[in-house]
Amino acid sequence: MNTADLKQRFQGRLGEVAVAFHHGFALFGVAAVLFLLVQGTALVPSKEVSLSPAFGPIRFDQNGLLAERTDSVDNERYRVIANYLSRRYRIAPDATEQLVGAAYDVGQQVGLDPLLILAVVAIESRFNPIAESGMGAKGLMQVIPKYHQDKLIEHGGEEAVLDPMTNILLGARILKEYIRRMGSLEAGLQFYNGALSDPTSQYAQKVIAEQERLRQAVRRFDRPAARSAA
Repeated sequence: MNTADLKQRFQGRLGEVAVAFHHGFALFGVAAVLFLLVQGTALVPSKEVSLSPAFGPIRFDQNGLLAERTDSVDNERYRVIANYLSRRYRIAPDATEQLVGAAYDVGQQVGLDPLLILAVVAIESRFNPIAESGMGAKGLMQVIPKYHQDKLIEHGGEEAVLDPMTNILLGARILKEYIRRMGSLEAGLQFYNGALSDPTSQYAQKVIAEQERLRQAVRRFDRPAARSAA
C-alpha cells in the first residue's frame, strides 16, 4: 500500500471518529436538556402555596398564601426596586418582581419594612430560593425548620420552607419576633443570624447597609415623580 492510500484511509477513519463524536455529544445534549426539564418540573411549587403574580398582594388564610392580583399605584416603584435587585444579584427580572411584591405584602401583614425583608433575603441567600447552609438553614431567608416546626405546620409541613413565598412570610415573622424580644432592630438581626455575641454586629450592619441602598433606589425614583407632579 503506497503513502497516498495510507493517507486516504487515515483521513477516512478520522472522519468516522468525528461523526461518532458528533452524535455522541448530540445525545448528551438531549439528555442534559431532558434532565433540566425534569428538574424544573420538580421545582414547581405545590398547590397548597402558590406563587403570587408580579406585584399582586398576597391574601392569607388558614390554608396558606392565596395569590390575588390587584393594580396598585406603587407598581412602578416596585419595578424600580426589582430592576435594582435583578442587576445587583443577577436574577431574572420576572422572578424579582414577584419577590418584591411578596415582600411588600408580607411587610404590611407582619409590620416590617419590606425593604428590610428584601435586604435580609439579599444577605442570607442572595435570592437563591433553594439555598441551604451547613446548619440546616433553608430558602430565601434561611429559616431553620427544626426550630420553627410550629410555624411550618400551618403551611403544610417542613417541605413548605423551600417555597419562596412561604419562606419570606416565615422569615419575616421570625425576625419580627426577635426584634420585639431583643428590643432593637440591630439586636434582633444579630439574634436572627445566630450572632448575638458578635460585638461588632457585622451581620446587622450588612443588612442595614443593603436596606439603605434599596431606600436610595426608591428615593431616586420618587424625586422625579414628585417634580413632575408639582
